[in-house]
Amino acid sequence: MSAQTPVNGKDKGVAGELAAIVGESHCVRDPDTLKPWLEEPRGRYQGQAGLLVAPGTADETARVLACCSRLGVGVVPVGGRTGLCGGTHSRPDEVLLSLHRQRRVRRMDAGSMTAEAGCVLAALQEKAAKANCLFPLSLGSEGSCQLGGVLSTNAGGIHVLRYGMARELVMGLEVALPDGRLLLDLKPLSKDNAGYDIKQLFIGSEGTLGVITAATIKLYPRPNSWVTGLLGIASPRRAVALYRKAQAALGSELNAFELLSRHAVDLCEKHLPRVAAPAAIDAPWLLCVELAGAVEDEALSERFMAFLEDALKAGELLDAVCAATEAQRKAIWRLRHGVPEAVRQSGCSLHHDLAVPPERIPEFLESARELCRKLMPDAEPAPFGHVGDGNLHYSISCPRGTEPESFIQQGESLSAALRELALAMDGSFSAEHGVGLLLKDELARLGDPVKLGVMRTIKHALDPQGIMNPGKVVSTP
Repeated sequence: MSAQTPVNGKDKGVAGELAAIVGESHCVRDPDTLKPWLEEPRGRYQGQAGLLVAPGTADETARVLACCSRLGVGVVPVGGRTGLCGGTHSRPDEVLLSLHRQRRVRRMDAGSMTAEAGCVLAALQEKAAKANCLFPLSLGSEGSCQLGGVLSTNAGGIHVLRYGMARELVMGLEVALPDGRLLLDLKPLSKDNAGYDIKQLFIGSEGTLGVITAATIKLYPRPNSWVTGLLGIASPRRAVALYRKAQAALGSELNAFELLSRHAVDLCEKHLPRVAAPAAIDAPWLLCVELAGAVEDEALSERFMAFLEDALKAGELLDAVCAATEAQRKAIWRLRHGVPEAVRQSGCSLHHDLAVPPERIPEFLESARELCRKLMPDAEPAPFGHVGDGNLHYSISCPRGTEPESFIQQGESLSAALRELALAMDGSFSAEHGVGLLLKDELARLGDPVKLGVMRTIKHALDPQGIMNPGKVVSTP
């Protein structure tokens, strides 16, 4: 990218050419209008781009990229701006690219939906539900995150144990490439071995290889009933043991199995007025467990209650409550989804998106607690996460009386140690949030050199000008 090509409100050349493609009204240069597009949820990064372009079609998107490639202008794709790793941070000489105008559902079939990248995740869930189908990807940010961003970061969520990550839900993609070509591969096929599975390159690439403009995603039969419970347990070790028992007893109807520390719950009840545990369960750890099935609600409830009774008799549970109404079910999930916001409301925090094999969750949490005691003894961690896939969100709030800047500086060594701990346990330092700008140096430090070399080769092959989301994930020579 050429440093001599600033993109701001005064630059008529770049903005003029892009306006000729998308229309003057879809080139945003007003600082006040741009301001929300430059902010990120945790306030860690403040973008500096002076121009946002909003193409209305995939063809326009490809033409925008071709123009920017020719001019040597960096392009930063932005979706619902719910990412947590600085993936949409922009510099003054870069252009923001939003697909919020591309929100059509192009096609609905019995087992799939083809939708444009600007569609909000919750809207796709509702569209599927109206067709008596289920699009199972469910995130705390589903009311604002967009399909393109969800796929570009390979999002996870609470149903990974049953349906897999975002990439498992994609049958085909349409992608605007940096040179202006449009990759058309939207077939609703479960089997297609005609060459490389190219779509997988773009899922999880965080906008560094091209821009996803549409996707064909899998739909499943909509469950007829849900049963949701809040369980109190003594330890994470008990959580993993219960998860394996639940798999055997409840099978494929096990829909979610989420772990919450008591401190995470306390933060919700303190900082979020509408969020509280729906029952007084006195336990150091809580589990949000849900079943979903085709059978009638009564039969599913009986199976779940039998499982809970056996666990209580065996001393594996301290307490449990099942949601008797839809309002109680929603209250349980508000508690689980509310933890990230509660941590943010509590003040300055360290955040870690880690993964280890599920059986090593107890070992990791014990070792992580020891690291906290050693390196930051006054800080209180609030771990929570997904037992079924081993993904733990390990948040640590700034202790009262500690200056935030000092806390962040002191926390660097702790964060590095936690990431190294996860890797030592065959895990990952980025489970579902991606790398972006935040973890780019950590990827260079901790990543496998051969894998990093392959990534750079792919990046250079598809984006030789280096215009796609510059400075994120991996650098090219």
